[in-house]
Amino acid sequence: MSPNRSQSPPDATGTPDRRPLIAFTWLWVGVPLAYGLYELVRKATQLFTG
Repeated sequence: MSPNRSQSPPDATGTPDRRPLIAFTWLWVGVPLAYGLYELVRKATQLFTG
């Protein structure tokens, strides 16, 4: 049986490091999500406590 080349790890040479892009993407989604959840909890507290 021949090895499947698509499952082998990428070469260290010639492949760009995508960790900064991944971190930026998580921040791009996570910051507005966290702010929205904060506002939801704040307004729900006002709604139920008067």
